[in-house]
Amino acid sequence: MLNRRWQKSSYSGSSNACIEVRLMGGLVALRESDDGAVVLRAAPAVLADLLDAIKAGDLDQPA
Repeated sequence: MLNRRWQKSSYSGSSNACIEVRLMGGLVALRESDDGAVVLRAAPAVLADLLDAIKAGDLDQPA
């Protein structure tokens, strides 16, 4: 991801209900497309660990 502009998934279409991502100072920045004022930043390795945990279901809570 070399582009410094906010990017969102092509699956989002024209919807504003998605997460956008970009690089900021060596960190990965995330924000909601409909509320750009709140930006979360994480090191790429930390974000990768979070995504792995989500995919594995490690963060799922029982209903």
